[in-house]
Amino acid sequence: MDIGEKLRSIRQSKNMTIYRLSMTTGISQNHISGIELGNRQPTIYTLLRLLEPLGITLAEFFNENGSPVELTENEKKLIENYRCLPDEKAEVLLNLSQLLK
Repeated sequence: MDIGEKLRSIRQSKNMTIYRLSMTTGISQNHISGIELGNRQPTIYTLLRLLEPLGITLAEFFNENGSPVELTENEKKLIENYRCLPDEKAEVLLNLSQLLK
């Protein structure tokens, strides 16, 4: 799947119209449509702007299995908390999560 097809698929899965994405990002509807149709290639900056309101990161967009990974709000909070911990506490949390699974 190319960039435009993937962008369209994600946008539609989020029930977002091109108009709404355009209003949210400030990128014209024609430009978004052109990207989705494969007539235009977005810059990384443009792609970042388009993906943000869709809740997708560049890493998720380009992950190797071809489908975006969507984290739940609780998963995002857990990752944020883990990143704030000192190494020894992060290790304890990781071990606890291994025991609980």
